[in-house]
Amino acid sequence: MRNRFYFQPKYFLYWLLVFALGRATFLLYHLSRTAELDVSSIVRTFIYGVRLDGSAAAYLCLPPFLLLIAAGWFPRLRAGRIIGIYTGIIGTVVTLLTVADLELYRAWGFRLDNTPLQYLNSPAEMAASAGSSPLSLLTLIFVGLLLLGYALYRRLLSPLQAQPPLFGKLRAVAIAFLYSLLLIVPLRGGVQQIPVNQSDVYFSTTLPFANHAAINVPWNVVQSLPLGELKQNPYQYLPDTTARRLVTQLYLPAPDSATAPRVLRTQRPNVLFIILESFTAKLVGHLGGEQGVTPTLDSLARTGLSFRNIYASGDRSQKGIVALLSGYPNQPTTSIIKFPRKTEGLPNLARSLGAVGYASSFYYGGELAFANMKSYLLAGGYKRLIERQDFRRRDQNSKWGAHDHVLFARLLQDLRQPPAPFFATAFTLSSHEPFEVPMQPRFRGTSETALFRNSVAYTDHALGQFLRAARQEAWWANTVVVIAADHGHHLPGNSGGHEPEKFRIPLVVTGGALRANAAGRSIATYGSQTDVASTLLAQLGLPTQEYRWGRNLLAAAPAAAPAGFAFYCFNDGFGMVQATGAVTIDNDARRIIERDSTATPQQLQLGKAYQQQSFDDFLRR
Repeated sequence: MRNRFYFQPKYFLYWLLVFALGRATFLLYHLSRTAELDVSSIVRTFIYGVRLDGSAAAYLCLPPFLLLIAAGWFPRLRAGRIIGIYTGIIGTVVTLLTVADLELYRAWGFRLDNTPLQYLNSPAEMAASAGSSPLSLLTLIFVGLLLLGYALYRRLLSPLQAQPPLFGKLRAVAIAFLYSLLLIVPLRGGVQQIPVNQSDVYFSTTLPFANHAAINVPWNVVQSLPLGELKQNPYQYLPDTTARRLVTQLYLPAPDSATAPRVLRTQRPNVLFIILESFTAKLVGHLGGEQGVTPTLDSLARTGLSFRNIYASGDRSQKGIVALLSGYPNQPTTSIIKFPRKTEGLPNLARSLGAVGYASSFYYGGELAFANMKSYLLAGGYKRLIERQDFRRRDQNSKWGAHDHVLFARLLQDLRQPPAPFFATAFTLSSHEPFEVPMQPRFRGTSETALFRNSVAYTDHALGQFLRAARQEAWWANTVVVIAADHGHHLPGNSGGHEPEKFRIPLVVTGGALRANAAGRSIATYGSQTDVASTLLAQLGLPTQEYRWGRNLLAAAPAAAPAGFAFYCFNDGFGMVQATGAVTIDNDARRIIERDSTATPQQLQLGKAYQQQSFDDFLRR
């Protein structure tokens, strides 16, 4: 039985079916790849993919739903005909994108996004890319999908029933408006805190093709348009050969680098990597910051290995995680994590350690869909992800998810029977805005700075409790613990967005696998988050060639930067820090923002070269 007021939910369902048909076509077209999936994985491409399908469907439903609100007040409006024409046009575009993606995926290995727009000014290159495509087959698929979409529309939605004569206009408008309002939920991909993104449909830790199949192509194309994708490097400060030579010098091994000390007792210890949200050196006592805020970190510096001059590569969590786990530098106005097809080619500690038998896991009390972190972690080789949904409802006691003491308790519980060796990463969240923590304030005041200071103190306390309990576990004796921040913070002191103080962070190494002669050592070399992966892998005797933007912080510094260096990005500029001082540059104005009187002209050139070469690398990926 047809009813006018069933039309809107059925219209939404229509688009879900169209997208499911497109996914089925993708799986059939790439049958050789689909055959590698088990039945469960194939089914999950549809189950997980429905969130992006629903988001795309909701956007496509908005114009017809708004038209039906108007039609409720003006019953003679030919809404059915207008919606039919609209659906035909949009359906043709969706089908075109679906079919174009079939062959482009075979050639490129990633789902259709804004990349083809790069070829609009180069028709010869576009023709070359399409030259080997089976155009007859693709045309047949295109026509077939159009006909199936038309038949489905006729069967499900046509014609639009007239408004019942005795049905009041106000009531008709209210119903149509209510349906329109309900679109907010699928638009966001659900009622969770973070709107849906590509990470939400990634579910496989071993089969990238399964994750790719779950992506909704029209959604992916539209979502990628604002990101753009530059074809030319806007940071062309120097001739390429000069920039390349200068950056190469920054990573040339020093003559005595082969004598870098080993600080671990065993070759294959467990690795526990703890990433602290927003921990700025300004609140860390042993780094010259405020005293009494981080007694746990300060104690670890006295008994473990501490690095005094480490800087975050960027100013956001997703940027810090890529720098720490992949040893990859940040970009000034974007982040590589927004481009899953680029991050799939990055090295990752999980993959490097997994290659020699480590079991990897990542723990976070919040939602890993945030900023595409989930897709990055799965592509990087993590086999087990624990996030907000994996904690009990009553333990999701923070705005962002589960507070840090809950996170550490879950981590400790899971490690009581760990695989050997393990690589476990934990990312805290309680010291993120709004700085609400489940602990009595240790410091007075209700200002933002006071709240932030107390949140850092809480996380430091939770970390201390976890480490005290961990020392009683059997695995502790053969475990190295690496503790670093994801980025710094403008508080306290409201540091400017470009200032080095905002980017300076703690880095401490501890654990039962640490040699006794490493206890209490303080390393003065200047370094970045991008150096952490290389330093750890060198200690484990594993290859570091993939991590070309990192160096071993325990080895002698290169001659071009005798005491080391740290490069960081902000919007839209960069900073270069060495023992001689710091210099910061505005990329837009091509001018110095601040420069210490002791900073050398060579240091400025090195910073420009690094900015130019690192962004070149980003563009090529």
